Amino acid sequence: MEWKTGLATYAVVWWVVLLAVLPWGNRQIDPADVAKGQAWGAPSRPRLVLKMAVTTMCAGVVWAFVYWVVDVDLFAIRKP
Repeated sequence: MEWKTGLATYAVVWWVVLLAVLPWGNRQIDPADVAKGQAWGAPSRPRLVLKMAVTTMCAGVVWAFVYWVVDVDLFAIRKP
């Protein structure tokens, strides 16, 4: 796998993992604490930095597996 392909693959994997990690641990804001113009369903503590760190680690593991599958040629995806 070339480095450009690896980087593009990591970017796609990172975004897919981020969309899977974002809902983890979200709690709605208490209705008494909702400010004017604020969505009632907004999370009270989104913890985005923690979720991005978890996303980066999980995406690294998934990308390493994808790299291994491509490197070992586990599935015949290349033309002979």
